Amino acid sequence: MSSHVNRYQRIARYYDWLDLPFEYGRYRAIRPQLFRGLTGHVLDAGVGTGRNFPFYPQDVSVLGIDSSPAMLAKAEHRRSQFTVSIELREMNVTRLDLPDDTFDAAVASFLFCVLPDDQQRLALRELRRVVRPGGSVRLLEYVRPRGALRRIVAGIWAPWMDWAYGAGFDRRTEEHIPESGLQIVEVHYVVSDLIKLIDLSVPD
Repeated sequence: MSSHVNRYQRIARYYDWLDLPFEYGRYRAIRPQLFRGLTGHVLDAGVGTGRNFPFYPQDVSVLGIDSSPAMLAKAEHRRSQFTVSIELREMNVTRLDLPDDTFDAAVASFLFCVLPDDQQRLALRELRRVVRPGGSVRLLEYVRPRGALRRIVAGIWAPWMDWAYGAGFDRRTEEHIPESGLQIVEVHYVVSDLIKLIDLSVPD
């Protein structure tokens, strides 16, 4: 089991509690933007404990994947609260055991900020492979702030983020997009200069 999976196995029982201030102070207001206008079959990569579940459109079916069995167990418990069709499977986003062109769209919330650079390319290429031509890929991610004060605060938080989540503010996700075969539709900040929504498309 990788160190990344081990980390989430360790914190799964505490994850929702640790994340609670961020979830209700920040994330719940921006999660709906991941799903706006999406229909059909959707891949939720890095589904975690199922925090996206309340924001799935009613007319979609979702496959949620995660590499941590303990996180998926929490998501399984939460799934019964929702009427949307949700399937959960243990899977690594860099090696998706799925056929080409399976999904109409894929989303990932705060997944790429925990993937090291050597895995970012693989993950983006896999999302491009399993989403049909014309489909959407949307990423919600932390980035290193540009403002001086936020950069200082991010620097203070960085060791905790790395220890608890394996996350970083300095991932180069946008730089890897062109070589993945995905096309940028729009990139914009959704929380100050700290969190971006990256909207991508799979070319026809």
